[in-house]
Amino acid sequence: MADEAIRTEIQSEQPIEDTVVKVFRCSKVVKGGRRFSFAALVVAGDRNGMVGIGYGKANEVPPAVEKAVKDAKKNMVQIPLVNETIPHEVVGKCRATQVTLVPASAGTGVIAGSSARAVLEYAGVRNVLTKIYGSTSAKNVVKAVMDGLLRLRDKETIESLRGVEVEVAKRW
Repeated sequence: MADEAIRTEIQSEQPIEDTVVKVFRCSKVVKGGRRFSFAALVVAGDRNGMVGIGYGKANEVPPAVEKAVKDAKKNMVQIPLVNETIPHEVVGKCRATQVTLVPASAGTGVIAGSSARAVLEYAGVRNVLTKIYGSTSAKNVVKAVMDGLLRLRDKETIESLRGVEVEVAKRW
């Protein structure tokens, strides 16, 4: 119940935006011809550390997108950001896809493909370098980027887990 209150409070501060990453079309051959169904992959976020991905299927595109948006908003998570970039280098994996996310200095921008860019921009990351190894399927790339973002830890979290003070080394 407390999570609901926090989530609604956060949503009232920043509007949740969403974008369609990809629409998939699937066909099934029946007696009268081909019957198509659609699936939509959507990213939603407030561009300030909250981001979620959603997947929805329906017989038409608009209902599939609506279902995916609802799923993305339901699955939103908070990620740590430091000066509009990620706190440290991280590797996210999903099946045959491996995505390396590297923090970048101010002014670099989001150096990423379209699927990874959507997740990072809606998460609020403005300076980051990425490299995708293996499969470049949109579903796997989006899930791998989310896996990498979920593996991020900020300085305060690490200090509380270890019970010691941690020094942050400057890379640039």
